[in-house]
Amino acid sequence: MVDNVVDDEALSGELTKWDPSFTRVLTNAVRPLMRAYFRAEVRGLELFPPSGPVLAVCNHSGGMLTPDVLVFGPAFFGRFGYDRPLYTLGHYGIFIAPWGPLLPRLGVVHASPENARKALHAGGAVLVFPGGDYDAYRPTLAANVIDFEGRTGYVRVAIETGVPIMPVVSIGAQETQFFITRGDHLATRLGLHRIRLDILPVSLGLPFGLTVFMPPNFPLPSKIVTEVLEPIDLAQFGKRPDVDEVDAHVRRVMQAGLDRLARQRRLPLLG
Repeated sequence: MVDNVVDDEALSGELTKWDPSFTRVLTNAVRPLMRAYFRAEVRGLELFPPSGPVLAVCNHSGGMLTPDVLVFGPAFFGRFGYDRPLYTLGHYGIFIAPWGPLLPRLGVVHASPENARKALHAGGAVLVFPGGDYDAYRPTLAANVIDFEGRTGYVRVAIETGVPIMPVVSIGAQETQFFITRGDHLATRLGLHRIRLDILPVSLGLPFGLTVFMPPNFPLPSKIVTEVLEPIDLAQFGKRPDVDEVDAHVRRVMQAGLDRLARQRRLPLLG
């Protein structure tokens, strides 16, 4: 088994690898695909501070082939240009893939408090998915539920750095296949935590039908709508914000936003 632990120095060094020119090329290639296939729509980017550090917190959807960043990234750069980096915190598993070494050039770096803090101190915008794969594999019957599995590290980073939290909600990607169960209880029984695998998801889709984690089914062309909500200034929580109180407020705001998007949705896949 390959040791996937990366030391703090190596993590923070990833931030220097962001390549605006390379990001522009990939973004220009991806943007029309996202618009054509997912009819991607990103709303509310005008609510982002025009400059300076901000911590964008989003629900995660779509399983292994999640389109979240491919939808949000092009819209962000389309509004703010490539002089403003967008750093996305990613699970270590995506860096194992053959294209893993290219990800830091696109601003995708290992998820760690150290990377988040350094990116924010450098004035960057940081996109984080606190729920990670637990959220991305939530059952279809709970598709419109904000669930971070109790993870509150993003709040601690925001408090430590004094930056606003920008809630972002997305709907549609959880309709790209039928997610039956996360399989977290089964993963625990099998002791998969020893290989840093906390879930063993079961899903139904095309072309492989019923799968247990692998191989990933190809996403169906569900319409995806992502919406940026009003920024949350942590000053409203006093001089010493309570982590759990802030987290509950963020999730409450995001749940209300996701509920509103769900009410606007007419039919699964069609949007």
